[in-house]
Amino acid sequence: MVEDHVQLADSVARVLRREGMAVDVVYDGEGALERASVVDYDVVVLDRDLPGVHGDEVCGVLVSEPVHTRVLMLTASGTIADRVEGLTLGADDYLPKPFAYAELVARIRAVARRARPAVPPVLVHGDLRLDPAQRLATRAGERLALTPKEFAVLEYLMAAEGRVVSAEELLERVWDEAADPFTTTVKATINRLRSKLGSPPVIDTVPRGGYRI
Repeated sequence: MVEDHVQLADSVARVLRREGMAVDVVYDGEGALERASVVDYDVVVLDRDLPGVHGDEVCGVLVSEPVHTRVLMLTASGTIADRVEGLTLGADDYLPKPFAYAELVARIRAVARRARPAVPPVLVHGDLRLDPAQRLATRAGERLALTPKEFAVLEYLMAAEGRVVSAEELLERVWDEAADPFTTTVKATINRLRSKLGSPPVIDTVPRGGYRI
C-alpha cells in the first residue's frame, strides 16, 4: 500500500489485513521503489499523486520489471481522461477516491488473480471447499470457524495444488513486514488449522521442506 495520507494508508491496511491479506505500507514513492526491489508483491495499491517520486514514475518502474506484480492505481481525480492515462502508464486497474473499501478489496482480489498462475475462484480438495470471495471454508458441508490468518494459510496451501510450501514462504506471503521471522507463528497456525480441519488430516508436514495439501 503506497499512500502519502498516513491515516488513509493505515486504515486501508487494517481493512485488508482483516480480509486475510499480508500488507506492507509505505508513504512515499521512494519507499515504494525500495520495498518493491526486494519483495515480489502480488499487488501494489499505488496513490498516483505522491510527492517526491511521483506515482506515475513508480508505476513505470514496476511494470518494466520482469515480475508478476500488478498495479492498482488510486487518485483523487476520477475523470475518464485520468483513468485512461493511468491505464496507459501500465496500471492494471484504476480506482478514484473516495472509494468503498468493499470495492477496493474486490478489485485487489481480481488483479491478484492475474499476478500469478490462475487458480479457480473456489478451491476444492476432497470434501474441503474454500471460497475466498465469500470468506467461507467448509469441510463435509460444515462451515469452519477460521481466523483470518488460518483462512489465508489454508487458501495459500490449497492454491499451491500439492506443491510443498516452506514456512519461510508462508511467512512472506501470508504475514507482512511486522512478522518476526524467528517466531513459531507459522507452526502454531498450522497446528490450530489442523485441529479445526479434523480427520482425516489434509495438511502434510514434509521434513526439511514445509507443508502441503
